[in-house]
Amino acid sequence: MRRTNIPKERASTRAACVRMVSCFILGLASTVQVFAQDGAIKGIRQSFDSYRKHALQEKLYLHIDRPAYVCGETMRFKVYNVDGTLHQPLSMSKVVYVEVLDAAQQPVLQGKVAMEEGTGNGSFVLPVSLNSGNYTVRAYTNWMKNFSPEFYFQSPVTIVNTFRNQEQERHVAQKPGTYALQLFPEGGNLVAGVSGKVAFKGVDTRTGEGTSFEGELRDQDGNLIITFQPLKFGIGHFTFTPERDQVYTALLKIDGKQVAAQKLPQVYVQGYGLQVEDLNDRQLKITLAAPALPAEQVYLLGHARQMIATSASGTLTPATPATFLVDKSALADGITHFTVFNSQKQPVAERLYFKRPTKELHLKASTEKSSYATREKVSLELMSEAVPEHPASANLSLAVYRLDSLATVPPAAIDAYLWLSSDLKGIIENPSYYFDTQNPDADEALDNLMLTHGWSRFRWEDILNGKEPAYEYVPEYAGHLVRGKVTDNETGAIASGIKAYLAAPGKHIRMYNATSDEKGRIQFELKDFYGPKEIVVQTNTQRDSTYHLEIFNPFSVQYSPLELKELDLTERLRQALTERHLAVQVQHAYQEKYLNLFRNPGVDSVAFYGKPNEQYKLDDYTRFKVMEEVMREYVPGVQVRKRKDGFHFMVKDSPNGNLFYDNPMVLLDGVPVFDIDKIMAFDPLKVKRLDVMTGKYFNGPLTYSGLVSYATYNGDLAGFQLDPRSLLQEYEGLQLEREFYAPVYEEALQQQSRLADFRNLLYWAPDIRLQANSGEKLSFYTSDQPGTYVVVVQGVSKDGRTGSKTFTFKVNQQPL
Repeated sequence: MRRTNIPKERASTRAACVRMVSCFILGLASTVQVFAQDGAIKGIRQSFDSYRKHALQEKLYLHIDRPAYVCGETMRFKVYNVDGTLHQPLSMSKVVYVEVLDAAQQPVLQGKVAMEEGTGNGSFVLPVSLNSGNYTVRAYTNWMKNFSPEFYFQSPVTIVNTFRNQEQERHVAQKPGTYALQLFPEGGNLVAGVSGKVAFKGVDTRTGEGTSFEGELRDQDGNLIITFQPLKFGIGHFTFTPERDQVYTALLKIDGKQVAAQKLPQVYVQGYGLQVEDLNDRQLKITLAAPALPAEQVYLLGHARQMIATSASGTLTPATPATFLVDKSALADGITHFTVFNSQKQPVAERLYFKRPTKELHLKASTEKSSYATREKVSLELMSEAVPEHPASANLSLAVYRLDSLATVPPAAIDAYLWLSSDLKGIIENPSYYFDTQNPDADEALDNLMLTHGWSRFRWEDILNGKEPAYEYVPEYAGHLVRGKVTDNETGAIASGIKAYLAAPGKHIRMYNATSDEKGRIQFELKDFYGPKEIVVQTNTQRDSTYHLEIFNPFSVQYSPLELKELDLTERLRQALTERHLAVQVQHAYQEKYLNLFRNPGVDSVAFYGKPNEQYKLDDYTRFKVMEEVMREYVPGVQVRKRKDGFHFMVKDSPNGNLFYDNPMVLLDGVPVFDIDKIMAFDPLKVKRLDVMTGKYFNGPLTYSGLVSYATYNGDLAGFQLDPRSLLQEYEGLQLEREFYAPVYEEALQQQSRLADFRNLLYWAPDIRLQANSGEKLSFYTSDQPGTYVVVVQGVSKDGRTGSKTFTFKVNQQPL
């Protein structure tokens, strides 16, 4: 939380395709006027509504199959994309970028995941080149790159390289910790003479985690004002009344020894003190005090995920605070952000408040038994309900894995993440703790968490000033966007209005074009672009021969300031590491051929230009050794002319009964060839097929005088020499979805197989579609590994309900 009144971080915004959401209007006490009746507040509401119409928030959640891995294993994940307001599945972005970052926030693995109807599946094989440690998995869309990286999805995972000497890998975890104390006055400021809460968080800076401690608050003369200690995760609060001209210091002590000291923010004589408290089960009481300021009208606005939930005005005097009574039932679920404005419509205080979700997806999941033998069939039944006894349709993912001691940080469940973590900066320790309604401390701990976080998805200054948001990145509605830049090869100056072409040689003919804008930027929208490919980017070298082309890195280079807990490879992990190391070796030894099977993405094999007007399969004809003979003898739709400057093609304009006198677009395996002489010199025996489009062909903003497309047998250009001014670059397309394999022990012979089965991940089902009136029955087999196994089910319904379910069962060693 900041010492200034209102956050200064960069705004979050919505795209023009934003859906309109309903607004909640709050009933207030009789002394409070409704905002809609007040001109000043009506203007604030209108500015807010206008701003949010341009801003659609996307939220991502990744269900990662396990929290801990050893090198050689495969990390699998299901991506959920929902709109940030209603948490309903969102199909706007068709690509999600997923990365694994090391402790230095450097990407060690990167992938692009195809999305359909708001979901997608991906995986990473963890190479043996990785160091042991805690890593961060993060995910975002192209649209999300416009905003702070702190609102990307982020989750910690543990990776251990068991192929290395663990003594050399061991981190120095025994070094003394250093500590920091963070202080957060409620509302933003300390005001002299106004009693208020001060939230605090004690942090072990080595691990980034909250720590237990004893605290003291002392004035500038060293007098003890109050003692305090955290409630949970190093977070708590104390209440006191600051005095003017005083400087206060908070001390953090561990085992009676002072380890950190932190001055409280400045005490203001003229300022606004904000308090939010639970009046009863139905109402909140919000109080604004300013004893040293003249009387004025003040305004309260509350919104949750850009939905206005409450708006009211009141009178503030030096002797009488402004009081607002808020009906909790009128608030939206999740985090509500309360902002108070003064009479000049300036934001002067803010506070977050959390209302536990009432709109939940109740998941029922169970196995038929609580204990199984090795290589035994496990039957599992799933059901989902919007409310008890009312079935609901849902999109779910399920993982079953063996529990061990490698995991150091519990991942956030989908409901805890979307309702809580996704709207707050930084890592929230064990978010699911705050959703445990059976815990008597959960409510207070949750409010302490709200006090220690500020709002930063947008800036009020931008809203109130009517500032139009500017977007550098656009949503990827149809496919992956490849961005780049065109500059003058000699001067480096920006080159605008230049036509550029991108192709990836292959059996599927794909070619894309773009025209550079006023900043020299080009952007290609790629369809069905899967797997690693070599792309060819060029301009028309017959016209534009002096330009330099550059393709940008599609991954975000902005990172949030997160610190990962240091991995301590202690002796207690030896047994778990030995078992996991043996398991991964056995799996690769006996199941290698099943580990890299991929689903067919269903790519359309038809060329981008569709069905050609003329098509020639050259093996159906007498083969000539000279391309000119092929064109003159077999291709009546194209006339060959040789002029002083070389060969030219003239394609028939069939609809109009004429000939085009300009050269058509000529392609070889989808790559444009602008020098007709070079294609005429190419060996026709390497060409399998020739397509011709007779007539004007429109490709995006460009128009061609016909099109002639050559295809080699392997789609690899067959040794054709591209123009040296072309940019050739290895480029990773969308991930192919890796299939999950698990052995079946249905028959006695299979059960008696001597092939070892030490799988840690028993089952992974990322695409479970539950219908409202029916459940789902799943089955899988246990491995040869006895132990406790955990089942994790997560998902979301069409109307934005989220839910998760976790339970365990045991596998016992089969008697000999």
